[in-house]
Amino acid sequence: MNQPERELLTGPGPLLLVPDVVLLPEGPVDGLAVVIDDGRFEAVGPADELERAHPRSRAVRLPGRLLMPGFVDAHHHLTQSFGAALAFGEPSEIFRRVWVPLEGALDEESAYTAAKLAALEALRGGFTTVADAGTRAGVDVDVVASAARDAGIRCVLGLVCDDANDANDEKSGGGAPAEDPAVLRSAEKHLARYAGDPLVHASLALSIPEAASERTLRATARLAAESGAVVQIHVNEHLAGVERSLVRHGLRPLEHLHRIGALGPQLLAAHAALLTPHELTLLADTGTAVSYNPVASAWKGNAVAPATAMAERGIRFGLGTDGTRGDGFRLAEAAEFAQRLAYGLSTGDSSCGAGWTWLETATRGGADAVGLGARTGTVARGLAADFLLVDIGTPELALSWDLPWELVRRGNRDQITAVFVAGRLRVWHGRPADWDGAALVRRAAELARATIGKADITRAHRTSTEARALRRARERGAAR
Repeated sequence: MNQPERELLTGPGPLLLVPDVVLLPEGPVDGLAVVIDDGRFEAVGPADELERAHPRSRAVRLPGRLLMPGFVDAHHHLTQSFGAALAFGEPSEIFRRVWVPLEGALDEESAYTAAKLAALEALRGGFTTVADAGTRAGVDVDVVASAARDAGIRCVLGLVCDDANDANDEKSGGGAPAEDPAVLRSAEKHLARYAGDPLVHASLALSIPEAASERTLRATARLAAESGAVVQIHVNEHLAGVERSLVRHGLRPLEHLHRIGALGPQLLAAHAALLTPHELTLLADTGTAVSYNPVASAWKGNAVAPATAMAERGIRFGLGTDGTRGDGFRLAEAAEFAQRLAYGLSTGDSSCGAGWTWLETATRGGADAVGLGARTGTVARGLAADFLLVDIGTPELALSWDLPWELVRRGNRDQITAVFVAGRLRVWHGRPADWDGAALVRRAAELARATIGKADITRAHRTSTEARALRRARERGAAR
């Protein structure tokens, strides 16, 4: 697409787009067009019919392009972007050693910059919505909301509601419940604060079940259910956390949440990598949603959530990056690949859900999981115009025999021409459409160095360069 076409895409008034292919829930369809007005899909249908019905719309033909829903990142930590590379090669439960001290060292400017940097990476990778699981930075959460708005991404914004003393203490694994009523008052205010916001959608968050009193776990579930929001909780992610719950409650974390009445459609369980058959039944029976985070499982050495089993049993789930990397296509590929390695190879399952499963969970399924299924995630009349234009004339995609599979296996963010959120062009060929991304990256690099320098971060492993030098030193010593 050339510059005049970009100008057509950003002009005023209703927009009629005529791509080669539109990705609908039933699959890719040729010969369709979409009309976009006031940030929403006004119409989706045969191109010739829509052109006749909307003669005053600004028509833009998009040869060689696929129009598809934007990806939904069902689990992110926007203010952790300064330390993303610190997770490489680290064992599990790094939140105690890396993320808590990192976020604790952020001030208002660095928290805003870190969040906006993460939002930019997400947009470049085709994500139009991110679910932020709450920041531990000592700043007003509206700093993160402002960063998301300024970047132009849709954000499900969590407010951390932990109320257990020393919840992040390495030895105790969570302190005695404090049951602080101020936590619930803050939760109520947060849910009301973003009512009607076009891009920011309030959510509640708890770090892990043991970080909150039972009263707060029940109350946040109730508040979220009443307001149509979600509660985000890291659940059954680490073996150590499962064992602590067994010692403390005689139940695994997900079972404990069920006993106290915190499971349900309002709960978004992040990771859920360690699930028994009984817990799968609990998820299915209660309508609880899961964020399946395959790259995080690989990077941190956790188990791989049984996503194909969840799909078979009708459990609601989306895909999350957990802040690992912002490429929606690579996330979908990792989701399928992890299932193949963890479950498919040993059972002879050569499909592992097929390509459509992972596109579905990366878009519509993710929107449902984060509580926005009635607002985004699908190219359909009345929903928000959150979508991508993808170049399908590339060597990887041009010879298409099964486009959903090819998007999962051979798609990447380099093929994304444009990213739209709420009907506005936000990213064009990897660059923000209306703000200076390069300046943000430069400032982020400056602030990141200062932040990491003062944060009390503990890493279990050396950097790869240091590890290589150490190995060579050992080899030289052995040779002597």
